Amino acid sequence: MLPPVIAGVDGSAESLAAAEWAAREAARRDRPLRLVHAWNWHPRQDEGEPATAAERFLARRALRAAEERIHRVCPSVKVEDEQVEGPATAALLKAAEAADLLVLGSRGLSGFTGFLVGSVALGVVARADVPVVLVRADEEAADEHLPAADGSASEDTGYRDVVLGIDLNDPCDEVIEFAFEEARMRGARLKAIHAWQQPSAIGLGPGDLGLVAESERPGEWLGFLGAVLHVWREKYPEIEVVETVTEGRPQSVLVRAASGASLLVVGRRTTEHPTVPRTGPVAHAAIHHVGCPVAVVPHA
Repeated sequence: MLPPVIAGVDGSAESLAAAEWAAREAARRDRPLRLVHAWNWHPRQDEGEPATAAERFLARRALRAAEERIHRVCPSVKVEDEQVEGPATAALLKAAEAADLLVLGSRGLSGFTGFLVGSVALGVVARADVPVVLVRADEEAADEHLPAADGSASEDTGYRDVVLGIDLNDPCDEVIEFAFEEARMRGARLKAIHAWQQPSAIGLGPGDLGLVAESERPGEWLGFLGAVLHVWREKYPEIEVVETVTEGRPQSVLVRAASGASLLVVGRRTTEHPTVPRTGPVAHAAIHHVGCPVAVVPHA
């Protein structure tokens, strides 16, 4: 059986939006969808103590609400559910071991304060061995699509761009391939972005771009980006790729670039010490401040 797309469900508005997004993604991937609810665990609860009747009732209600929403919008997706005992972070990480992709909710906030990302979501993103997508509470199917000719929201138009944040100092195949696959499944344009900063003379090494004249650095970085993506363009000839290099902090550049995108894809380097949660500054900024769904892809 193919590994499923898994969505964490707790009955909140953001988890319901995540479940719906996960259903659409499962349909794109032709995968089953599994909804997972982790019972609340507290320090006084003995290990192995059975869940109370109230916990079981709340779990079933949360899963039923998600299933009903999915059946309304994606009736063709095969849905199964699972109740697991917490702690929630550990339970979701365990469930993700059998997943193709893990989807979690993130509550959107107004203004420039970005997302309220709970400790469970942060812990999962920092430790998961599979890509994790965070979805805001008010995400709807039409948000993935370009507006109609009259400017109104529509699900019948083409998909908005998939944006890939790529670090040319350490380009990673897993992250790049994930972004190309997401663009392929949507028939969307892929916008690959590298943010560069003026180098410090102290940090220069032989052959570094810092030795190139300042006016020529953007062109050099663009050429490097083109070289890195050349093999992927050949593998996915049907995808329109826009390559962009911008001077600035990667965090700020990607937050701006993701405005109006259907999905932002960033990488997260795994560590040799998985007990220490680490998302990295770029992924951390993305999941807190980007409005569209954000995919965080782990890589060595």
